[in-house]
Amino acid sequence: MTAITIREVPDSILETLKVKAAQGGKSLQAYLLDLVTREAATPTLAEMMARLDRETRAEVSTSDVLSAIDEGRERR
Repeated sequence: MTAITIREVPDSILETLKVKAAQGGKSLQAYLLDLVTREAATPTLAEMMARLDRETRAEVSTSDVLSAIDEGRERR
């Protein structure tokens, strides 16, 4: 595995991260590794848009939609 170093972290940020790690019962290293792992697993907005585009394609014409509306009205 590779080690990552983050330089120039403000003291207030470091203290906040230490507190959050302790509240979660984790070391700072384990907490940050979980945080980075979750971020890496989260799809970007562009990836989500591409997925939505792939999965929500519908081959329905305007006339199909209008016909369905007419049929629904006739059933009333």
